[in-house]
Amino acid sequence: MDHLDALRTFVAVADAGGFAKAARLRGHSAPSVTRAIGALEQRLGTPLLHRTTRSLRLTEAGEAFLADCRRILGELDAAEAAVQGVQQQPRGQLSVTAPSLFGRRYVAPLLLDFLGQHPQLTARAFFADRVVHLIDEGYDLALRIAQLPDSSLTALPVGSLRCVVAASPAYLAAHGVPLCPADLAGHQAIGFSFDGQGSAPWVFDNPRESVLPQQRLVVNAIDVKVAAACAGHGLIRALAYQVCDEVRDGRLCLLLQAHEPPPVPVHLVYPAGRMAAAKVRAFVHHAAEHLRQVPVLQGRGLDQADAR
Repeated sequence: MDHLDALRTFVAVADAGGFAKAARLRGHSAPSVTRAIGALEQRLGTPLLHRTTRSLRLTEAGEAFLADCRRILGELDAAEAAVQGVQQQPRGQLSVTAPSLFGRRYVAPLLLDFLGQHPQLTARAFFADRVVHLIDEGYDLALRIAQLPDSSLTALPVGSLRCVVAASPAYLAAHGVPLCPADLAGHQAIGFSFDGQGSAPWVFDNPRESVLPQQRLVVNAIDVKVAAACAGHGLIRALAYQVCDEVRDGRLCLLLQAHEPPPVPVHLVYPAGRMAAAKVRAFVHHAAEHLRQVPVLQGRGLDQADAR
């Protein structure tokens, strides 16, 4: 097995979570896959995998090497495709990442539809509430909900999302309706934090002023935050897509709409060099076309008549 084939085999083992499955996927025998990984580890001078009788997992060095392998192999595939002219037909593996809830609600259906249209294509999706480094982690494109810093990546805008405050009718009946951001000091809120620690203050239309309501509960899961608000435990700060169903159904009411900060932009982001690959070009077109028709991404969809 040559070195390039060994790299592809290592990626297959990591993705499959085992030697036997990777061997079937690669069309090799299990012993040859085991020998290839052993030779690769010997060449690098470090273990890439922790092996037990029941499981297999990457070492720290293996995690870093896997990201490099994905990047190198992806660039090689794109270069070969450009030379061979197959860039006209989407093929190979498409790797996509997006925020967790948004990915499940909006990106996953688009990806499944896209796969149905392109039988020569496979896909890998990673939905997580962190910034995924496309080049280092081997992804073709990402959906980002944020103000983007300057970078070498290409960013295609597909809409924006309102940042809203909401509470249940029961909570408002018991505690009153806040009429301005300063009123929030007298209310309970459900906080959100990626690490489960303290959450950030809430900023409104005046960016120099912020408010941090009392928070009896801080969570790191959006669905838990929304469910707690629906159950009457306090106010929440959310992006529009996170609460559009609950607003439509009357389980949550929007507050302080006149004081909302500017909407948060939503982009499809990808390395410019990979636009030569048909899989990226085609999916970007497919996703942008559909996402630009989602009401909540166009500033609509937050009233009971049109919540989606």
